[in-house]
Amino acid sequence: MTSVPPAAPPQLPVTFRPTRTRIVLLTLGAALFAVLTVVSLTLGTLTAGDRATFIGTGLLFFAALATLGRPKVVATEDGVTVVNLATSRRLEWAEIVRVNLRAGDAWVHLDLSDGTSLPAMGIQPGVAKQQAVADARALRALVEARGTGRFAT
Repeated sequence: MTSVPPAAPPQLPVTFRPTRTRIVLLTLGAALFAVLTVVSLTLGTLTAGDRATFIGTGLLFFAALATLGRPKVVATEDGVTVVNLATSRRLEWAEIVRVNLRAGDAWVHLDLSDGTSLPAMGIQPGVAKQQAVADARALRALVEARGTGRFAT
């Protein structure tokens, strides 16, 4: 495999997120909430408790889909914040040793100086592979410019 020349780092701050996936999830969540609300209000045989259950279920679906659309990676002058589904972690630039996005990976993995690996779900090649590769390269360039990083493909 040939080596890809390093890209110029983007201007900071920069946020990487799977925008298309987020749009689809939030749109689907809003549509489900709207449909369940309309159904609950138009069915005349439902009690107030039944209506509340329909609307509550719609809110629950929306919240679940919004959570799935939460991941992002935010790079600032001070470091990187990785926001995944249920966790958020702030890293100094020097803590990131390598940015990994290999064929078949669901998202980027950051190798850290303490020997662990952190998934960065904000860069995912699922729906927009070319965008994810470009984002991974941009993050790699930032890590190389500001930290001790290497990039693995």
